[in-house]
Amino acid sequence: MSVMSSPVEFLELLAREAAAVEFEGPLVAARAAGLPAERLAELEQAKVVALRVRALLERRRRREIELSGLYDTASDLAGLRDLDDVLRAIVHRARNLLGTDVAYMTLNDDERGDTYMRVTDGSISARFQRLRLPMGAGLGGLVAQTGTPYVTANYPEDDRFRHTGEIDAGVGEEGLVAILGVPLRLGSTSIGVLYAANRSARPFAREEVSLLVSLAAHAAVAIDTARLLAETRSALEELSAANSTIRAHSSSVERAAAAHDRMTALVVRGGGMEDVAAAVTDVLGGALLALDAEGRQLARVGEIEEPDRADMVEAVAASRTEGRSVRRGPLWYAAVVAGAENLGALVLRPDGELVDADQRILERAALVTALLLLFRRTVAEAEGRVRGELLDDLIARPLRDTDALRSRARRLGVDLDSPHVLVAVGDDAIAATGSARQRVLSWATTYASTRSGLAAARDGRVVLMLPGQDAGGSARAVARDLSRVTGRPVTAGASGPSTGPAELATTFAEAERCLTALGALGRSGQGASTAELGFVGLLLGAVGDSGDRDVARFLTDTVGPVVDYDARRGTALVKTLEAYFGVGGSLARAAELLHVHVNTVTQRLERVGQLLGADWQKPERALEVQLALRLHRLRTPAG
Repeated sequence: MSVMSSPVEFLELLAREAAAVEFEGPLVAARAAGLPAERLAELEQAKVVALRVRALLERRRRREIELSGLYDTASDLAGLRDLDDVLRAIVHRARNLLGTDVAYMTLNDDERGDTYMRVTDGSISARFQRLRLPMGAGLGGLVAQTGTPYVTANYPEDDRFRHTGEIDAGVGEEGLVAILGVPLRLGSTSIGVLYAANRSARPFAREEVSLLVSLAAHAAVAIDTARLLAETRSALEELSAANSTIRAHSSSVERAAAAHDRMTALVVRGGGMEDVAAAVTDVLGGALLALDAEGRQLARVGEIEEPDRADMVEAVAASRTEGRSVRRGPLWYAAVVAGAENLGALVLRPDGELVDADQRILERAALVTALLLLFRRTVAEAEGRVRGELLDDLIARPLRDTDALRSRARRLGVDLDSPHVLVAVGDDAIAATGSARQRVLSWATTYASTRSGLAAARDGRVVLMLPGQDAGGSARAVARDLSRVTGRPVTAGASGPSTGPAELATTFAEAERCLTALGALGRSGQGASTAELGFVGLLLGAVGDSGDRDVARFLTDTVGPVVDYDARRGTALVKTLEAYFGVGGSLARAAELLHVHVNTVTQRLERVGQLLGADWQKPERALEVQLALRLHRLRTPAG
């Protein structure tokens, strides 16, 4: 600063709203220039006056900001649409106007007798955001209980408040130190607390307390206004609902009569499930889904998604027990039953509420559905017997009159000259009771007929003839789906494809041998074809019921020590043997296949020699080892 320093420079600093520290500049420059003491005193006095003016201007500017914030809050209240939005705006303004790190609001819970966190701004702790404060505990609990503002410059060290572990943990995780809390008041009643808080120690001035009190008053008005609007809206909704109920009741009798006549006509003329669904939705509106006992769709009218399986099972069980339709959320369920037998369910998503008469319409539709399903079952069973007799004739020996068989098949929609696979289902699919056996055969008949195939019971087993060329895939599909129906693992052996009636008997015999081989390999509950089992499967299929014991003993005697060693040590001797034999006994190629060094393969084979004996590579022993490895792989298939 030049020696010409004067009070005018302080006016220039005020004009450009300089920081307080810059007001020391003229004095520093004057002292450096060696001005006399009286001149320095004059500049010191000018600086003091300038700082006072600056402080006054700052307070006025801050007051303008505060008044603007209060005005904006009042504007929010005037256009109140969503209470959450207004409260969030108030808390956000409190944080900005007071310049704190965090602002938040709690409301009293009269039922639980405490106060809970409602809105936060600037908070980073999930635990803090879920805090509940007992009345009288902590600063906030004391404000909520007394309806009086409280302030602390250092809450963790302030012993004026009753500290609790949960509150202190939440405040500590948020890192709060200085806290100001003012009550939200409606008349003489305190309904909550509005807070401003800092993560470092700081005092709160009286004008800051007054500002937060003003914002709290606006928040209380917003809450009360929202409550009144909600009560008004609820009253209007109740009046509207009562009016709707009266109108619905006046028309329910007419709808019930019309539905009764329409359902009766459906039964008389032999209508189908789509007709029943259309009748229900025409009368009741909405959308309807008809399902069978396994949850498969029978009919659908309108836009309705299939309900959650667990929810549906529970609802249908409740409907069956109560003998009434039941409601679960927006859906109504009516069990379709015949005596004690569950046949399925009707699921209705109505456009509006259902009165008692409407529920009776849905229940009557369920009764009509049961009658139609029973009639359909009777027809299906008759057709199933015809189809079963045809398949029984096709796989019998000797085969008679193939032209007549082709003609019978064509009448059933089956082309015998197209490729077919034969699937034999094991005894594990049929329980001891006759009803269970009938259920399995009924399922097989339906499964085959929907695919233009045939099914029959033969010698205590179930056999299916299915169009296609993937015998293994068909066996696995049958095993999987039938396991779901019976609730127990089902084994299925398949063979094929075969073309023409003359090959079916041989193909069936191979499917039965495949089924026997699966049991011998310990693969019960799975599906496979003879092609997938190879020569081992054909060999085991001929050994009969003792095959499982023979295979287990052969494996133990031949490669058991190697398998056990891998199981105990987590090694890969079995894998190494398979690779070694697979490449014709080449150590180098086996190492390449296994992605290891040749020495590693050599060391592993030496360990095999120690476990199996030195003669394991002699031709006779090597053949037995390779056969055992193949059996071991078939007994533990990948995936």
